[in-house]
Amino acid sequence: MNRPHRRVLHAALAALIVGTAALGGTSAARADTYVAISGSGSTWSQNALDQWRRNVANNYGMTISFNGTGSSAGRNDFIRETVDFAVSEIPFQASPEDGSPAEVSTRPYAYLPIVAGGTSLMYNLKIGGKLVTDLQLPGDLVAKIFTGQITRWNDPAIQSENPRLVLPDRSITPVVRSDGSGSTAQFTKWMSTQYPQIWGTGMTSQFPPSFNFKAQSGSLGVSGYVANPTNGEGSLTYVEYSYAMKSGFPVVKLKNVAGNYVEPTAANVEIALREARINEDQSSPDYLTQILDGVYNNADPSAYPLSSYSYMIVPTQVGGIFTERKGYTLGAFVKYIVCEGQKQAGALGYSPLPNNLVKAAFDQISRIPGSNVGPYNADSCSNAGAGEGTAPAAGTDGGGASGAAAAAAASTGGAAAAGAASDAVYDANGNLVSGSGAAGTAVSSPFTLASESWGPSQTGMLVAVVLVVVALLAPPLLLRGRGRGR
Repeated sequence: MNRPHRRVLHAALAALIVGTAALGGTSAARADTYVAISGSGSTWSQNALDQWRRNVANNYGMTISFNGTGSSAGRNDFIRETVDFAVSEIPFQASPEDGSPAEVSTRPYAYLPIVAGGTSLMYNLKIGGKLVTDLQLPGDLVAKIFTGQITRWNDPAIQSENPRLVLPDRSITPVVRSDGSGSTAQFTKWMSTQYPQIWGTGMTSQFPPSFNFKAQSGSLGVSGYVANPTNGEGSLTYVEYSYAMKSGFPVVKLKNVAGNYVEPTAANVEIALREARINEDQSSPDYLTQILDGVYNNADPSAYPLSSYSYMIVPTQVGGIFTERKGYTLGAFVKYIVCEGQKQAGALGYSPLPNNLVKAAFDQISRIPGSNVGPYNADSCSNAGAGEGTAPAAGTDGGGASGAAAAAAASTGGAAAAGAASDAVYDANGNLVSGSGAAGTAVSSPFTLASESWGPSQTGMLVAVVLVVVALLAPPLLLRGRGRGR
């Protein structure tokens, strides 16, 4: 091979190497600046966290491990210093309900808001064989149902809230969590704050067994029971909206302070949480935790009352397994969560954090040793929910008739409407036993969005590199072939 041809070949190889580096080398290079970190805790937040972990692994080379063992387990893992962070819906407990020792962390920490959402009231009720999709309830009736004071669907109080429906004379089956959960804590905190004369137990992560309701383990358990075509009819449960949305079953339209009946859509939750506050009293045992009274009583016509958020518990001091290098990774991961990651919150059944909580999160990120995130800057934090001008989903008054199934279909790009899984049979934990579920999947199974690791732009770049190589190599090879033919 003569020198000109060698130069061409070398140029082609160089182009191929550069192109390959452009396609896959960025994440590898960035991976060198991050170290692996681990966390555990909330199942309420896990659908979102799992998606965000995939995103930063594919796009930035971060390795983030998370074990969804429940909020209580996550807090205890943090105390034992076996994880770098924890995720929980409630703070460390001074008097745990199971009689275990007080949850006291010896390493300094901060609570940092990361996932916002609405606790939905998913139900399965039929009239004349057709699934009801527009049930309306005020909060006091919900509290009375979950304390056994209202036991039948045609109770006059429920009927008066739903004048367009002829409600059936059948028992209401409340379905509650059998395990300790953040969902139960959020639900009972709302009832104890708003209706203490009805719910006198206070906030608890363990639903009192004395009520003798149907108890199921996990979010899949309660939502799977309600969606079960064999024994779910007549049941009602509280569950993260992401599970109810995936199931295709409706949720109660809850009456807010403005008198409107609203659903836990991303926009309605985001609006409600604009009134969330953080406890800044350093002498309080609940320092830096959420204060939701303003959320429950938000007078905006579109606010969903039963809205809340979970937080990441992060170290504010180096020690044990936690180093400054881990702090650098944790800071970058949390910044991704509260900024870019929030754009996917609605598709996953959650809500983007409002601006006030995004700013609060940045204040806490700065306390993580080694983090290099800097102060909040709206120009560099592209959070779809951070702006105060987000267009809300309209709430409805007492005559409204929009159903949760329609909202779910709109959120998922035309997913199967409620009741589409009527030919499927599920067990008490939501596992598909026979038949086919909505859109061919089991009801209430967790879901994720498509991976962001490879897309049309990467494919286009690969094609371009191949074409460049072909263009450089083909002419000399053809000329060489002709020369031999002579």
